[in-house]
Amino acid sequence: MAETVKINSEFVTLGQLLQMIDVVSTGGMAKAYLSENTIYINGEQDNRRGKKLRNGDVILVPGIGKVKIEQGK
Repeated sequence: MAETVKINSEFVTLGQLLQMIDVVSTGGMAKAYLSENTIYINGEQDNRRGKKLRNGDVILVPGIGKVKIEQGK
């Protein structure tokens, strides 16, 4: 089962998501984390911390598991 993260905007960046789920605490740490770990977004490898994540996207984070983005109200 995937963890769900609710967002109140059109999108959140991958770097912001990593901070929201407490994988990293700063953008600089996100950059370092992404250079050392493989992230999959909707089944495709991606390591851009500025990648925009939108409602319905599923992200596979090493050590955390699947994270699904849902639009909040």
